[in-house]
Amino acid sequence: MRIEVLKSKIHRAKITQAELHYVGSIAIDEDLMDAANFIEGEKVTVVNINNGERLETYVIKGARGTGMICLNGPAARKAQVGDIVIIISYASMKFEKAKKFKPTIIFPTPDNKLP
Repeated sequence: MRIEVLKSKIHRAKITQAELHYVGSIAIDEDLMDAANFIEGEKVTVVNINNGERLETYVIKGARGTGMICLNGPAARKAQVGDIVIIISYASMKFEKAKKFKPTIIFPTPDNKLP
C-alpha cells in the first residue's frame, strides 16, 4: 500500500507579487526552494492564511536571495501582496517507509529569508 504524506513545507511566507497575466505557477526564491527541498515543476498546495483560499499549482524558480513568492496566472486572484501563505508538497510512498519519513519544514523570516 502507498499513501500520500507531507514531503515539504514553507510555513508562513509572505506573498511579494501576484501576476495575473502570466502562465500559471508560483515563483519561489531559489534559496527557499532549496531549503524546503522543492524542485521546479513540483506540484504544491498553497494555503492562504488571510482569506482561507487553497489552490494547487506548480513551482518555478524565483530570483535567488530576493524572498520572492509570486502567484502567477489565475492563482494571482487568490491572494494579495502581503498575504501570508503556507506552501505544501506531498509524496507518495510505501506505508512502512512513510512511518519513518521526516518532512522538510522551513519557517522563513517576515521578509521571506532563511533564519
